[in-house]
Formats: sequence, structure tokens, C-alpha cells
Amino acid sequence: MKRRRKWTRYLTPGLVFQSVLIGGGYGTGAEIARYFGCHGLMGGLLALGAAAAGWAALCAVTFEFVRVFRTYDYGSMMKRLLGRAGFLYDLCFNAMLLLVLGVVNATAAAMIRALTGLPSWVGVGLLSLGVVLLVLNGTEAIEKALSLWAYVLYAVFLLFFAAVFLRFGDAVTAELRRAEIGSGWFLSGLRYASYNLICVSMILYTLRDLQNRREAVACGVLAGILGAAPALPLLLAMGCDLPAVLASETPVTAIFERLDIPWLYVLFEIVLFGTLVETAAGFIKALEDRVEQSLFRGRSLRPNRPASSGPAPSGSSWPWLARPLITGAVTALGVCVSTFGLTDLIDKGYGAICYGALLLFALPMLTAGVRMIRRNGA
Repeated sequence: MKRRRKWTRYLTPGLVFQSVLIGGGYGTGAEIARYFGCHGLMGGLLALGAAAAGWAALCAVTFEFVRVFRTYDYGSMMKRLLGRAGFLYDLCFNAMLLLVLGVVNATAAAMIRALTGLPSWVGVGLLSLGVVLLVLNGTEAIEKALSLWAYVLYAVFLLFFAAVFLRFGDAVTAELRRAEIGSGWFLSGLRYASYNLICVSMILYTLRDLQNRREAVACGVLAGILGAAPALPLLLAMGCDLPAVLASETPVTAIFERLDIPWLYVLFEIVLFGTLVETAAGFIKALEDRVEQSLFRGRSLRPNRPASSGPAPSGSSWPWLARPLITGAVTALGVCVSTFGLTDLIDKGYGAICYGALLLFALPMLTAGVRMIRRNGA
């Protein structure tokens, strides 16, 4: 892979992080309303800042850890960080993989059915096709596609907010002037950040061109900001009628009903569908990198020596059919999981898995990881 220009080295990790992070709940506004809007518009902005700060801190430390130890897949990173206990994070990641694939398939089916009236299998089929094509085109294609779609998403979200502000600007401004700050906004922001920790470990392949600590930390801080950025126009748009929007199961849909701009709604849904493809592809890509690296456990994990520096070496046992087979099998498994229903999927597993990521990844990285960087950093 060609070395990226300096500005893309800074932007690409954050753009890819935002792409795998956003998913269905973020894009529909449900998560934004639940964790941010419920504290009032001003309180929501503060909670969003807390979430961005949490992501920025974890990304900065993780990116520097990956640069120092050259652990460009989550398996190598967790083996370095947790030693023999690293397999516990594998269990956590695989559980989240199945849950997320089930959720995005169920969301895609519901989205296509609502937009076109076509059967659910059409949405699932389109999503699966997009995921397979994206993953099988390789790392560079994934980076470019996710980065490009992030720009498209920012543009459409800003267009959405502009339409809301032109129509309901007085209401949004009045809500801001109320300066309502509900109690618990700080913990709510950190809680939301903690629910998406696994996404940080999914984008390590984008960090291979980092040259020094300054770049790693800057990329990490920027990733936290870019991850939170799409939530800002959504949250502000909710100010058009915050109580009614918070009462809706899909806040963005409630806002579009007030806007009554069908073409913008269709455009927004297309962009959101693309984020579902990105999220699923990001998880599968991370899993495949993990499986590939596990075939070469004998390679050194000493500081500053690559643990996962790209394609498998010549003569390795990594067959060319492995990625297509893994991609197809995991995609099909996600389709099966989606039949359990969206609400049941979230209620039964999401919280427990996220707490596992907090205990196995975030806390060790921010404590033991920092000490290891200080001992071995360059």
C-alpha cells in the first residue's frame, strides 16, 4: 500500500472511525435523543463534548500503543496488552460482531421496506452485496470508500440541519437560549462513549503510516472529534420541537415529518443505508485481519517490530480463498441473527458486551497501556 500524504494520515483514521461508529441508532437519531437530547439542548451539547473527549483520549493512547508495538489488528494489540487473557477480548468482539450484524441487517430490511414497500429480503440482500463487494476489494478500497462516504454523510447532515434551521430557526434558537442542562449529562456522555469502544479496535489497519507520537496523538484527538461531529447537526435539529422529537422512536423521521421535504428524506436514508454497509464491513474486515494474523503467532511482538504489517508473507498458509469464505460465512450468519428481532438483539446483549469492552480494553489501555508506552515508546 502506498504511503499516504500527511493530511490523509491525520484524517483517514478519524473518518474510518466515524464510518464504523455511526450505524443505525446513531443515524436515526435514537441514540442522540437517548443519551444527549434528554438533558436539554445545551445539556446535550455538553454530553456530546464529554463523549468526544472520551473517544479522543482512548484513541490517542491506543493509536500511540499501536504505533509503538506495531499491532495493526486487535488480536495482536490485546495479546500485547493483556497477555494470555487477550482471548477474552476475542469473545467480546465476536459477540458484538454477531449482534451488530444482526442489527444492521434488521435495520436495512426495515428501511427498504418503509421506503419502497419491497420485501425485507431485498434490504438484507442489498446490504449483504454491498458488504461483500467492499470487503473483498481490500484494505485500500475500504479506507477510500469509508473516508469518501464520511464526507458525503457530513454534507447531507449539514444540509438537513440547514433545512431545519431555515424552517424552524426561531424554535432552535429559543431552545438554545433556555440553556437547559439536565443532571447527569457528563456521565451520560461517557456512557455513550463506552458503548462504542469496540469501534476503536476495528480501525487499527489505518494507522500503519503514523511516524511519531505527535501524529498518533493528533490522529486520536481528531478521531474523537470526527466521531462525534455527525451528532451535532442531528442534536441541534431536534431543537425544532425537542419534547415531541424525544417522544418519537425515530427522532429524525419525526423531524422530517415537520419538514415535509421528501427528496431530502430519501437522500438522508440512502446515506444512512451506506453507513450500515460501512459498519458491517468494518467489523468483518477487523475479524479477517485478526484471523490472518493468528496464522503467524510465531512472529515477534517486540516493540517497533511489525506484528501485523500487511499482507501475509510469501509462502504463508493464508489461502486466497480465506477472505471470500470468511466474508460470505459471517455475512450469512448476520442475516440469520437478524431474524431474532431488533429489540431483542439490543436488550439481551448490547450492554453486557460493552461493559466487557470497557473492562478488557479501555481501562487496561488507559492504565497499563500508558505505562507500557512510557517504557518502550520512541
